[in-house]
Amino acid sequence: MKSRNFEFLRPDWTELAELGGFAEAYAHADPASSLVKLRTFAENLTKNIYRDLKLPQPHRASLIDLLENETFVTIVPKVVIDKLHALRIHGNKAAHGDPASSKNALWLIKEAFDLGRWIFVQFRKGKPNELPSFQQVPQTLTDETKGRLKREKRQVLEKLASQEVQMEKLLQELEEARHLVATAKKQAPEIKTLAHFGMANADLLKFDEATTRVRIIDSLIATAGWNIGPGETSTSEVGKEVKVLNQPTTSGTGYADYVLWDDDGSPLAVIEAKKASVDPEQGRQQAKLYADGLEKAHGQRPLIFYTNGYDIWVWDDASGYPPRKVFGYYSKDSLQYLVKYQRKSRKALDGLEVREDIVNRLYQIEAIKRVSERFSDSHRKSLIVQATGTGKTRVAIALTELLIRAGWVKRVLFLCDRRELRKQAKNAFGEFLSSEPIRVVSGRVDSTATERIFLSTYPAIHKVFQSFDVGFFDLIIADESHRSIYNVYGDIFHYFDSLQIGLTATPVDFVTRSTFDLFQCEGQLPTANYDLEEAINDGFLTPFEVFEHTTQFIREGISLDTLTANQIRELEEQGEDPSQYDFAPNQIDTVIYNKDTNRAILRNLMENGVREATSQTVGKSIIFARNHNHAVLLRKLFDEMYPQYGGKFCQVIDNYDPRAEQLIDDFKDNDNGRNDQLTIAISVDMLDTGIDVPEILNLVFAKPVKSPVKFWQMIGRGTRLCQDLFGAGKHKTVFRIFDHWGNFERFETGYRPAEPQQSKSLMQLVFEERINLAELALQKSEVSAFDAIIDLIEHDINDLPESSIAVREKWREKRSLS
Repeated sequence: MKSRNFEFLRPDWTELAELGGFAEAYAHADPASSLVKLRTFAENLTKNIYRDLKLPQPHRASLIDLLENETFVTIVPKVVIDKLHALRIHGNKAAHGDPASSKNALWLIKEAFDLGRWIFVQFRKGKPNELPSFQQVPQTLTDETKGRLKREKRQVLEKLASQEVQMEKLLQELEEARHLVATAKKQAPEIKTLAHFGMANADLLKFDEATTRVRIIDSLIATAGWNIGPGETSTSEVGKEVKVLNQPTTSGTGYADYVLWDDDGSPLAVIEAKKASVDPEQGRQQAKLYADGLEKAHGQRPLIFYTNGYDIWVWDDASGYPPRKVFGYYSKDSLQYLVKYQRKSRKALDGLEVREDIVNRLYQIEAIKRVSERFSDSHRKSLIVQATGTGKTRVAIALTELLIRAGWVKRVLFLCDRRELRKQAKNAFGEFLSSEPIRVVSGRVDSTATERIFLSTYPAIHKVFQSFDVGFFDLIIADESHRSIYNVYGDIFHYFDSLQIGLTATPVDFVTRSTFDLFQCEGQLPTANYDLEEAINDGFLTPFEVFEHTTQFIREGISLDTLTANQIRELEEQGEDPSQYDFAPNQIDTVIYNKDTNRAILRNLMENGVREATSQTVGKSIIFARNHNHAVLLRKLFDEMYPQYGGKFCQVIDNYDPRAEQLIDDFKDNDNGRNDQLTIAISVDMLDTGIDVPEILNLVFAKPVKSPVKFWQMIGRGTRLCQDLFGAGKHKTVFRIFDHWGNFERFETGYRPAEPQQSKSLMQLVFEERINLAELALQKSEVSAFDAIIDLIEHDINDLPESSIAVREKWREKRSLS
């Protein structure tokens, strides 16, 4: 892809010349794609700097991680980093669905051109006079009719798409080459020298930091939905160089860089912009003085922003908060709510009672009290640790209701890992907060949305979160995944300037440091904690027992501890499942897929599992399988061994089946279920965490588990209480775990062993009683009674299905008695 402005880079940085050419080609036809290409340009240029300077990169570092690395920030001039951030920010927004304009694309192509000039001089020791002048990218189709313009655009885009494949291949090869470059930690003198030359070259190229800073600020204000004028022009919404009285100057006046105005002419926010070399504290004090002056003039204190272009701080001093870093500006709607409503209507949380129809247990009320105290002390984040089944969602709903009633929040975002959990949350919020409109987020949401409660999965919101302004949500509640979500979706929590509450059932000893840091819990102490042992002792959760007489031969000769505890922790913090990183998976899989092994696992459950009320069959059970193929194998073997259940008793529930949500409804026996016979669910991740089925009586670990976090999440599937499960007044008092892979031993976890006794079904009990009656009739010479009972026994034996594995193993005995 030949470019107008980037060909001077091609000899040394072919990928940058290609990306620049694509950005130019897309600028008018598809500006969003142009911005995405420019973001890729920035990422590759940054990685090239790391490669050429041999700087170590953090593992799986994102672009923002690379740009904010301490050594990188010291070496690379601030004006260069600002340009890289501009490409990153607008590229991200375009990728997340924000409307893109050719105006922004053309401006950022010029910024990319300047970045190319800098690396040319910095790393190839080129001369400024060797560089070409920038050429504007023309709109060549301006005189065409609208219909023809569309056709031409389509043809251009189709042609570009065909060239994209070559571009992607080039980038992949380049990335592989970068990984081969040795890196080393830079010493202070070398860093100082590199920083000096970097700044000198930026000065040599006459980079205008002020212009870049203003353009970044203007574009971010516009992104938040404000009508901002070009250059120094003010609009009715955004004033520039606004005269402010009552200032400590000789004239008594000053000029605020920006003021964001409400429709009635009152100030909603003031923005003070300073260059990078100025202490941010100076910008903060200057912005406060402008806010003081505007408050005296208009009777309303604006929210304070101060910035050096990319870095933005907000200071809501009227609400008693200290300054904090944010990643954008508030929209008009968000500022109106904060400045004109929330500040005036907010009530003290300690003066309001929690709704007892939502929560009524002491530990739940205590958790809400602790979070309320933390928020009242001007903290903005909290972490609640509660064992699975103790009502985390109810606590979240009660907190939401309290904060809405107190005037602290208007919009709430509840995040969870999967659609099934989102569905559960929607039902719970709808039950207790029926008056609050609820919306499921599956795509972009208009800023005029009237709903109060927003529900989303992490992947869904991650695709669109930058289409919201940073102040759109007042409260975010984050339900957990079975792995650390916060390093995968952490940008969501950094982006939104809101109160935030984390919910986790992970035992506090296994909560990752990054989670504590994200929710600002010092000393790795959560805001509230209620663990599994305490909940069982208090009678709020069901204890478990482990059936030790499992197929021990499964694990003989296999080493499962190929990953260290630190390696497992690192993988979890990166959002990875340690089970997928076995160093000898073939050895394990050989056993996993062995049919005799799996038959033994199934027979163990069917013969020794806790049974349902009639003792006819085992109760609700989950078998945790290694993967989809293993789950399918288990289901096929079950149908072979127990054909009398007609293929409805045991089903696979995983992401491969488009009917997974329907199968979960069947397993729960709720109103939407279509198969009330489904009793054994074979799970591949979908039922490992979060699913609420109180009737579960048996859990089968048919795979090794590497993560202690996930292990305890899986155990939590059985801990919920279930009243009257075995009849009136006969409650669930214990559930049973079959651990075929020594997971309890691996995690050095104590447990109560189950006694090896085999439960008898109702049919078996009836058959045995008939034998006893026949013997009694024979002893008393009751011939007619004996013959009648023998007929019943004969029918019982004849009715045994010979297609069943259990019956086939005794077919000779059956035939001899038939």
